[in-house]
Amino acid sequence: MVSPNRKVAIVGIGGVFPNCKDLSDFKQRLFAGESFIREWDETLLYGSSFRSKVSGFIDPKDISIETAYCSVVEGYAREYIDTLNRIPAGNMATSDMSAIGSMLGALGAIEMAGWTESEIQSEQTGVVIGTNNGGHALERPAWKGIFEKQQKTRLMGAHSAIRVMVYREAANVSGLIKNKGVCESIGSACATGLGNIGYAYRLIKFGLQDRAIAGGSEGNSIETFAGLDAMGVLSRGFNPEESSRPFDKDRKGLVCSFGSGVVALEEYEMAKARGANILAVIDSYFNNVDGDGDLFFPSFSGQKRLWKGMLDQHPVRPDVVKVHGTSTRAGDPVELFSVVDVLGDQGYHISAPKSQFGHTLGAAGAIELITAVMMLQEQKVLPCLNANNFNTELEPLQRTAEWDGPNYPINHYKHLISNKIVEKEINQIVCLNYGFGGANSAMSISKPS
Repeated sequence: MVSPNRKVAIVGIGGVFPNCKDLSDFKQRLFAGESFIREWDETLLYGSSFRSKVSGFIDPKDISIETAYCSVVEGYAREYIDTLNRIPAGNMATSDMSAIGSMLGALGAIEMAGWTESEIQSEQTGVVIGTNNGGHALERPAWKGIFEKQQKTRLMGAHSAIRVMVYREAANVSGLIKNKGVCESIGSACATGLGNIGYAYRLIKFGLQDRAIAGGSEGNSIETFAGLDAMGVLSRGFNPEESSRPFDKDRKGLVCSFGSGVVALEEYEMAKARGANILAVIDSYFNNVDGDGDLFFPSFSGQKRLWKGMLDQHPVRPDVVKVHGTSTRAGDPVELFSVVDVLGDQGYHISAPKSQFGHTLGAAGAIELITAVMMLQEQKVLPCLNANNFNTELEPLQRTAEWDGPNYPINHYKHLISNKIVEKEINQIVCLNYGFGGANSAMSISKPS
C-alpha cells in the first residue's frame, strides 16, 4: 500500500563494534564512559610512514572470526572463518570483514526483531546496506602476487569479484537471509550509514516495503587509513583514549575507525500488531548536498538547509542532538553553529559518540543511530569525551564578511557539551551525519508512545 502516512519503527539493532565482543559489551562500555580507541598494531609495521597510529579497529578474534592465511603469498590473509558457525562457509567465502560485520549485525537485528522465516524471506523485506571503502585485506595477496611477482590471476580466486562489488554488504546479507524484496546500497561517504537507513525508512513509509535490514559497514583497511593520514586529517600527539576530542580547542583531527551497524525497520502498525518490542520510532529523515562545489569543507548554509528540510516534515524539539562531531578543526565549529542557529542554546544536550570510538566512516551514521536508540532506552546522554577546554575567541569563519551565523565563540555553548554522561528525560533525539562531497543527512527518532 503506497501511503506517505505510514510510520516506521526500529525493532532490532546489531553490529560489530571496535574493541568489543558483541552488542551487550558495546552498550555496557559506552555507558561506562569508556574509550574504544587504541594503538593500531598494523600501523606500526610501516615505521614512520604513518603520522597517526591510533584507531578503533576490529580485532577478528574479538568476534570469534579466525583468519586463514595465504600459502602462496606468505603473511597475507586469504579468507575468514566463523568459529561459532553463525554464518555458513559458503557465505563467508564471498565476504571480506565489512560484509561479515554486516551479516553478523543483520543476524543480531533480526533476532531482536523476532521476524519469522516467512517474513524475512518475503518480497516485502528489503536490504539496504552500504560502505565507504569497505576493506581490502583479502585482495592484497593477489595484488602482490600479480603486480610484483607476475603470478597468474587465478591466485585471486573465484570470489574476488564479489568481494569488491559496490553493494557487496547488501548482496552478502541478502544472500544470507534470502529476502526477496529490495537489495541496494547507497554511497555518500561518511553519511552512508544514516543514508542507507534513511532510504530504507522511505521505502517503508511510502509502502514499497514493509520491513528492511539497513545500515553501514567499514572493514579494517590500512589503505583507507593511509589516505586519510596523507590528507593530514587524522589525530596525533595524544594518548589513544584522548585522541578523539570533538569541540575541544586542542583537537587535531579525527580518529579513523572501523565497524558495522545494522538496524531492523518495520512498518509501525504491523510491528505493534504482532507485539514487537519497538525500540524507537523514526519521526523524519532528510538529506541534501551543500551545492557549493567544495568536496571537503563543510557548509553552514548546507547544514541549515538540512535542518529546514527535516523541520518541514515533522515537529522537532530534541532533548539530545547526536552530532557528527569528527574532532576536526573545520567541521566541529560549522556543525555546532548550525545546531544552535536553529535550536537556540537551551533545552537540549549535544552528544558526540565519535569521542568514544572514533569515526567509523561508512558505518558511522548506523552505529551512531544505534547509540541514539540506546540513549532513549537508558535515558542518559553519552558524553563528548575529552571536550575539556573550549575556544574563547571567534573562529576564523566567524570573522569573514559573508558569515551570517552565531557570533559567539564555542566556549559560549559549553553548557550544551558535557564530557561526562548526563541523566535526563529523553523523548526525542536528532542524529546528524555528513560526508565528503557535501553529503548531509539528518534523522529524528522518538521513544515509542
